[in-house]
Amino acid sequence: MTASNAEAALTSAPRKDVCRRQSAQSEELSSQSSRVKNKEKKLKIVINQIMTVSSPPHIYGTDTIAARMRDVLIALAPAFCMALYHYGVQAFYTTAIAVISALLAEYLYQRVMNKPVTVNDYSAAITGVLLAFNLPPNVPFWIPVIGSIFAIIVVKQLFGGLGSNFINPALAARALLLASFPVHMTSWTFAPDAVTSATYLAIVKRNPAAFSPEISDYLALLFGKVGGCIGETSAVALIVGGIYLLARRIINWRIPFFYIGSFALFAWIFARTGFFISRNILFEVLNGGLIMGAFFMATDYATSPITPNGKIVFAVGCGFLAVIIRFFGGYPEGVSYSIIIMNLFVPLIEKYIRPRVYGRIKRRKS
Repeated sequence: MTASNAEAALTSAPRKDVCRRQSAQSEELSSQSSRVKNKEKKLKIVINQIMTVSSPPHIYGTDTIAARMRDVLIALAPAFCMALYHYGVQAFYTTAIAVISALLAEYLYQRVMNKPVTVNDYSAAITGVLLAFNLPPNVPFWIPVIGSIFAIIVVKQLFGGLGSNFINPALAARALLLASFPVHMTSWTFAPDAVTSATYLAIVKRNPAAFSPEISDYLALLFGKVGGCIGETSAVALIVGGIYLLARRIINWRIPFFYIGSFALFAWIFARTGFFISRNILFEVLNGGLIMGAFFMATDYATSPITPNGKIVFAVGCGFLAVIIRFFGGYPEGVSYSIIIMNLFVPLIEKYIRPRVYGRIKRRKS
């Protein structure tokens, strides 16, 4: 090695070390800046969540839509278990098809329309479960598929998504299916006997004076040993789920209490065998979808009033319409249509039934 080469090697070594240190410092600075940017983004998200522009009181809580929807699914579990016990695997298939169709419909629609995907909030899953609970267990597989697509895309997403729909999506889909496919929607099969038969309400509708329920009939309604839709047959399972929702404060007590109470009152007034002479009020309450509608359908946040008095008016209207449709209409059951009709009146109820403004003094007439 010549002297010049040795000198060049000695001078290049410190330069390489300086370059390495500079590159390491630049990498460290870039990583620090990226970490700072990530922290700023997270801070902005937190600030946006906390500093929401709204009317007072400004209260921030940790409750989420997904957590509330999970509670609703838990509350529906007892009724689903009773459906599996009485109707077998067919109830599972119908419910699974409805839920999967609802989730896929919401996911694909939001992806195509370039909107945030919200299938993780479980709202579409609840729509699928509630739709399945309003179907007979032996319907063809395409019935829950059509119903779920209509409920999610037409009733929910086209009006703005969760919280913007003006009627209950599952009930709207049930009404569509009942009008389009009445034979499939009114064929009831009881799994243990594998016999297709009419429901109690259909029997009473044909000849109300000749039917007198016995203790065995009440027990059958309580524990689901009757034909009917998947989720509406066992009153005990539905009441247990409703109590869970009340205990968790997911729903307000006014709507189910006044819905069932007003239904019983009007069922006594407009009795099938004559005014004010009904002796089968409990039988009417336990029959059909009243319990499920009162706890799981009428209490939908987006389609029910938010004021306490508005909830009472809404519930009483549902009870009145359910009795009128069930007793005097052409269809044996009126719960679904009563809720759908009252959903349309919610804006009117909210307009005229408002809470008293705090601190406001009415002017006296001179």
